[in-house]
Amino acid sequence: MNFLSDITTKAQAWVLLALSALALELCALFFQYVMDLAPCIMCVYQRLAIAAIIAAGLIGSKLHQYMLARLLAYSLWATGSIWGLIIALEHVEMQSSTASLFFSCEFTPNFPTWAPLHEWMPFLFEATGDCGEISWQFLGYSMPQWMVVVYAGYAMAFFLILLNRLVIARKF
Repeated sequence: MNFLSDITTKAQAWVLLALSALALELCALFFQYVMDLAPCIMCVYQRLAIAAIIAAGLIGSKLHQYMLARLLAYSLWATGSIWGLIIALEHVEMQSSTASLFFSCEFTPNFPTWAPLHEWMPFLFEATGDCGEISWQFLGYSMPQWMVVVYAGYAMAFFLILLNRLVIARKF
């Protein structure tokens, strides 16, 4: 129990979180630029959720000894994993819907006007694909279906560690 509670007070766990999310971001760029798979708007939003997890890992790895920084890292981790899971589930629904022939997604992300990420970093956040198109599968599952698994894993890890920290805190 103490191991899980203490893991986020050490830099290594946060580095692992950041590196795992960075690996996913690099995979997305590989799919886009090497395999020539165009990202859709939902893919772009999922990339942003992964970027939040990377930021959480970076903040936690550098400032893990400060409670306020850990809270910020926890918030980014939770937001990225839960929001990413919601977006991935919605993306799976778009692809499996019987009305998907009549569905078309937007090409311009709905980022705030003060942070137009698709204009600042179009190589990462510009949407050029169709949300309903399934152009890649692995073991019979599409990319959004695999991302549901990824985000669920991140969310479960977050809640397990958070629950453990709360239980340990109540014991003292």
